[in-house]
Amino acid sequence: MPRKNTDRKSLPSSPSSTILGVHTGISGGLYRSIREALVKGCRTLQIFSRNPRGWSARPFTAVEIRQFRIEHEKSGLTPLIIHSSYLINLAVREGEIRSKSIAAFRDEIERGLAIGADYLVVHPGSARATSKDEAILNCASALSESVSGLEDLFWKSGLQILIENTAGQGYQIGRSFEQVQDIIDLRKDLPMGMCLDTAHSFAAGYDWRDENAASRALSSLSATVGLNNVKVIHFNDSKSGFNSGVDRHWHIGKGEIGSAGLAHIINHPKLRQLPYILETPQVDHDDDIINLAAARSLILTGAREMGNDR
Repeated sequence: MPRKNTDRKSLPSSPSSTILGVHTGISGGLYRSIREALVKGCRTLQIFSRNPRGWSARPFTAVEIRQFRIEHEKSGLTPLIIHSSYLINLAVREGEIRSKSIAAFRDEIERGLAIGADYLVVHPGSARATSKDEAILNCASALSESVSGLEDLFWKSGLQILIENTAGQGYQIGRSFEQVQDIIDLRKDLPMGMCLDTAHSFAAGYDWRDENAASRALSSLSATVGLNNVKVIHFNDSKSGFNSGVDRHWHIGKGEIGSAGLAHIINHPKLRQLPYILETPQVDHDDDIINLAAARSLILTGAREMGNDR
């Protein structure tokens, strides 16, 4: 089934028009993620299609896929985003981890095609025991191997692979926008884009806290990946400090980025119509609803222009 066109003209933002969603669970049935998103007042959603911390995964049944597709079609939630397993390391050079990672990512692709997902987000991986330049090449080749034999179906479906920027913790690649762009450039034969994570970028040294700093960060993003290639935003505050290299998501407006910093992103004229997925901590039952409300409170009606040319 071709992916719905989720591109929208750049119109003035309002809390009701911004495409906000959260990461919802699939425990008890894949379709339950749709119902959870609706209850929480989302307009989009992100899910894991399998256990994010395990290599093995039970295949979807035909009944599960059909039920999910029916529920999704009725919901009007769009786009549908899958986040890949955390164990996948496409940047590793060789050996069992690389083989398992390619197999697991191919499975993610097949699941995305089966349920009609729009985007498949993946962390690019770790450069342990190799240089970052080699790790980038390894990641690009692993992406190609994962899609091998599915190219025609992949292009027809409209599913896109999105490389998520990282905090750079340990040996992670993808800390800089340049590294994300290098991976995308190496795989121009595939439908690719970027998922911008606000907390990761802040921990990696991109400052959003004041307007001048945010403009510099966005100029860097525009000059490398290109704002048009950013398809999804993971909208998270950061519990970790600026340029710390530590990945710790936090509640909207309660972390080191703060409300003003996050507002620079969600009100940018070339970013405000994108889908925003919150991956903030969920300890109490209402945490997602509270964080969604906090995100909506940052949206300016008729949002002021911030760097139209960026």
